[in-house]
Amino acid sequence: MLSRSRTYFLLVLLAALLAPAIESRAQFREEAFSQSYNDDTAEQADSTDKIFSVKDYWRGLTHKQETDLFTMFEGSAILVGGLQIYNKDYWKLPVVYGGIAAGLGGGLYLKNQGDPNYKYWLIGAGVTYWAALMDGVISYEPDDYPSPAKATFYSMLVPGLGQIYNHEAWKLPVYWGIMLGGLNYHILYKRNYERFRTIFNNEDTSYMSLETSKYYKNLYRRYRDYGTLVIALGYVLQIIDANVFAYMHNFEVTEDLSMDITPTILPPGDAFAFSPEASAPAVGLSFGFRF
Repeated sequence: MLSRSRTYFLLVLLAALLAPAIESRAQFREEAFSQSYNDDTAEQADSTDKIFSVKDYWRGLTHKQETDLFTMFEGSAILVGGLQIYNKDYWKLPVVYGGIAAGLGGGLYLKNQGDPNYKYWLIGAGVTYWAALMDGVISYEPDDYPSPAKATFYSMLVPGLGQIYNHEAWKLPVYWGIMLGGLNYHILYKRNYERFRTIFNNEDTSYMSLETSKYYKNLYRRYRDYGTLVIALGYVLQIIDANVFAYMHNFEVTEDLSMDITPTILPPGDAFAFSPEASAPAVGLSFGFRF
């Protein structure tokens, strides 16, 4: 059975993998600030309107079309090496597959032999898998800079890297401070939780009653979980930040801001008159904003 804190981490990682596909595709578009959302017919709708398209992913693998990074990353998270194929880095495939196979095979073999070092082999397989995704994101060449997809996956794979990619490194102390602060409290309260859990499980009443040890066990477990949630919050926020600010990078407002106020006469029957039934012209002020 997984502990509660590990379950939280797995849920956060799963949400992080799905969030860019759902939020970024549904809410944001590459042309978000240049055209209407309602100008695509069903046949012309691009891949950003979909959560995931197997057809687009396969056509990207076979180099029959240019496929967006969201689709290729999601497919490569399941079919390892897909990004390397799309980027035509075929020479990297033996390294990726060989590293993962060696790590998994060696880890399972040592585990069956009772060797406690098996976990390092499994960690090696996980690092190889992570490195394959990171390499694919780095090697992917978008049409413009900054690419919201690259910023999102950079932050997902290495917290804070998306902010560096967006040239907003000043945000790193904020997000890393949140995550490290949560990690500090997680470790502190976990240590105390395990201490009182041992006392309670051993029914040790040398220093306190079982009711007291149970109270502190539950208290520190709750605080430990709060620390885990703070880490998850900081992690998710920096992913969203990287995505949003990459999209907003080219959204600029001119410095020529002005407001004009002029007298206006509204003729009778005009839709903007103060009284539709008025028989005389209405006099008012017209406010014009320029930005």
